[in-house]
Amino acid sequence: MRQVIVAFERQGNCDRLREIIENGGEFSCVVCRTADQVRRAVRKLRLNIVVCGFKLGEESCESLFYDLPQRCSMLMVAPQAQLDLCETEGIFKLQAPVRRSELMASVRLLAQVARSASSQGHSPALRSQEERELVEQAKAVLMSRHGMTEEQAHRFLQKQSMDNGARLTDTAKLVLADQ
Repeated sequence: MRQVIVAFERQGNCDRLREIIENGGEFSCVVCRTADQVRRAVRKLRLNIVVCGFKLGEESCESLFYDLPQRCSMLMVAPQAQLDLCETEGIFKLQAPVRRSELMASVRLLAQVARSASSQGHSPALRSQEERELVEQAKAVLMSRHGMTEEQAHRFLQKQSMDNGARLTDTAKLVLADQ
């Protein structure tokens, strides 16, 4: 059974998300309440999936992300206003309140990414300039065709990618092919 770090300031949030994740039967959780606890768990237990809120104590989870090894994936679960403040591309985002199905699909995707990266012996690469431009073009199509904001278009692409187990750039290609 794979382990996932669940890290939130409030114990109630930790308990709720831990319960959802563990009830899926695929994962067990290590609960952390501070950024330092997350760092120790990642280092000592060699864990590579962190489900967290926007901040832990006085430290943002975005700054914590930069301190973690490249093999780690982070899923930030927070209200949309806080997600909008996070500008790091490598962090997966899920708007709170979260549905069980969305949370489990996201955690499974992160586990799949981690498994794929470890089997290839490296961390997933950041998107190239060409791939970033492809995603931007797909967002522009969604914005003009469906009247979405940039944030809504990006969330749509992320959600479709997670739901289908596809890369964000592959989902962007599908949007562009459908225009």
